[in-house]
Amino acid sequence: MIAITGATGHLGQLTIQALLDQGTAPQEIVALVRTPEKAAALAARGVQVRAADYHRPETLASALQGVDKLLLISTSDFDDRVGQHRNVVEAARQAGVKLLAYTSVLKADTSTLGLAADHKATEELIRASGVPFVLLRNGWYLENYDLKSALERGAIAGAAGDGRFNPASRADYAAAAAAVLTQPGMENRTFELGGDQAITLSDLAAEVQAQSGREVAYHNMPTEAYGQMLEGVGLPAPVAQMLADSDRGLEHGDLQTESHDLSTLIGRPTTTLAQGVTAALKG
Repeated sequence: MIAITGATGHLGQLTIQALLDQGTAPQEIVALVRTPEKAAALAARGVQVRAADYHRPETLASALQGVDKLLLISTSDFDDRVGQHRNVVEAARQAGVKLLAYTSVLKADTSTLGLAADHKATEELIRASGVPFVLLRNGWYLENYDLKSALERGAIAGAAGDGRFNPASRADYAAAAAAVLTQPGMENRTFELGGDQAITLSDLAAEVQAQSGREVAYHNMPTEAYGQMLEGVGLPAPVAQMLADSDRGLEHGDLQTESHDLSTLIGRPTTTLAQGVTAALKG
């Protein structure tokens, strides 16, 4: 059986869909969720739904019973992320899980991104656990940008300068996760994942303008000012500061890669900038 944590989140749902599309029987998929009632749609499709709470280790042992492979999708809760991940890793070890895949971040061991520290620490926990692993070092998502709002404002704001990065769609990263969970020979491997095309935020603005026929510019800002702006539009301070810091790292190449691990794993080119913008503007 294959279990997915955070199964009702965007990446979790897409990974389950990718597994189903690849022919995995729904009864062989376990959706691990904090609130099973929110996974009613998955249950209706025949997927097993089990309660699993990172903060309550006692829920994890029963949730992982009979699980052969586990995808640990990193939590978006910034309150002791490493501690939450540790609970899952230890439960996987005790349950005899044969493969633990983890969604990390691009270049986790060398990145200057603030969010990379938790990923690096989690990778170290996984290596030390003795459980065979796959590290999926995901790059930036095309969906990280609210392009409809940018179109309304006539601008994409950021703090990345002319930094280049290799975004891909969530569906691309989900397909890669499904691939490592179903293909043989994935044990103890690390994949640096990013889109085939390196772009700048100016390129993103230009593509939105080209597709919409309306003027859209990229407005570069100092990192601190960008973080304050994000807080001003309602983002929680930790999220705003993470995004501002990520733009700083983007400017310095932390989210750029020449690896084609992603397109190799999914067996097709990654989602292009034009395709991503089209999907975002259609909603």
